[in-house]
Amino acid sequence: MVRDILRRQRPDWQLVTPGLLLLCAFAVPAGMLLAGQGEPAFNGVDTMWQAYSFTLHSPFWDAVNAVLNWAGYVGALILQTVLAVALVVARRPMTSIFVAASGISALALTQLAKTVVGRSRPEGAQVLTDTGSYPSGHVSATTAFLMVLALLIARWWMTAIATLGVIAMMISRTYLSAHWLSDVLGGACLAAGVVLLLWWRFRKICLTENAGETIWAAKASRRLQAGERAE
Repeated sequence: MVRDILRRQRPDWQLVTPGLLLLCAFAVPAGMLLAGQGEPAFNGVDTMWQAYSFTLHSPFWDAVNAVLNWAGYVGALILQTVLAVALVVARRPMTSIFVAASGISALALTQLAKTVVGRSRPEGAQVLTDTGSYPSGHVSATTAFLMVLALLIARWWMTAIATLGVIAMMISRTYLSAHWLSDVLGGACLAAGVVLLLWWRFRKICLTENAGETIWAAKASRRLQAGERAE
């Protein structure tokens, strides 16, 4: 059964290539910001989007984005930790390591990039922020957690939820004037690239460990086998 599942998986290059391209999409703007020679080419788009974001403000959206401000960083890290612990309890240690490594790697690289790039944030932020603007930590944490869920559950609806969740967090961070548009794009690219490359290394062992295409499929398989033995 596991061998059949492994044969149906995408070839390695279909994970490695997009993973590396996403990391490049993060690194190129970072390099342009580090070069510090005038305004980066994308500065005009950042400014235009920021001006548009101001037109969207209302008490309702302020309240929604206050929730997203907590959920996108602290909430995502808590949920990722809970998922990793739950997988250990469920005797899925390697899958738990994949989940933990994804969150820790994305967080560490994001904080390192913030320090190295040292980009200033937009003026008038509505929430407390640290000093580094590029890349967005909230978007990075959200992307890492939701992408891990999408890979483990492996259902189209989870992929759709993950995509909408990341887009919502990207809009939220610019709405709150906590980040420029390029910051949130950079955070998403960094986290997505890291998770894809980690999944490339962990995929086979995670699938073997779960004995199914997803965690839920593994549970269903065990129930079916138990029913057959009972008969």
